[in-house]
Amino acid sequence: MLPETISDIWVYLAASPLLALTLTLVVYQAAVWLYVRAKRPALLNPVLVAVAALVAILVATGTSYRTYFEGAQFIHFLLGPATVALAIPLYRQFEKVRKSAIAVVASLLLGSLTAMGTALGLGYVLGLDHVSLVSLAPKSVTAPVAMGIAEKLGGLPSLTAVFVIVTGILGGSLGPLLLDRLKIGDPTARGFALGTASHGIGTARALQESEAAGAFSGLAMGLNALATAILLPLLWALFA
Repeated sequence: MLPETISDIWVYLAASPLLALTLTLVVYQAAVWLYVRAKRPALLNPVLVAVAALVAILVATGTSYRTYFEGAQFIHFLLGPATVALAIPLYRQFEKVRKSAIAVVASLLLGSLTAMGTALGLGYVLGLDHVSLVSLAPKSVTAPVAMGIAEKLGGLPSLTAVFVIVTGILGGSLGPLLLDRLKIGDPTARGFALGTASHGIGTARALQESEAAGAFSGLAMGLNALATAILLPLLWALFA
């Protein structure tokens, strides 16, 4: 009798958008607490842990993603304002950006071409078909832009979204560790690298390091989206 009662309560609560919203916030806060408590290890990135925990909860309770997103969409809505808010640290670091203009442009072109080139190269080696290749190519760009690029070139936006999320989580988790191993300590270089390679999630990680790293990461995220939207169709037309 008790399990049936608990099941009925869950079905009732799952119908409320506030449950998904509350669950997401609680799980993420728990992931942040664990991350800080464990002294910030790369593999315990809060986004990675929160996503894994939420997936496990949804699978265990038989809750569909559509039902979950009805509540989680409120957080999704805040992505726009959060992205615009990145202009604040960028404005505060504007003088550094101005002095680094040549390095920014060179790093952007090299980073963007490397991200696309490695994705396409890996795809060819693995024997991916046209749709999968196009869907994979813009993996280092923020999701809305990447999905738009993939759709225009004949890819699957939903598949691109998966690649983008995985890239962001891996970059945000392992990127700082790799930069440490390479002895790259300059916050502007670290931030720009994280933003170019792993878009918003990398930028969130860069903001945890310093305002300068966050500013350059936000700049890289925006510029890489623009560069990829221009360069990828050209590369695809030349080599496809």
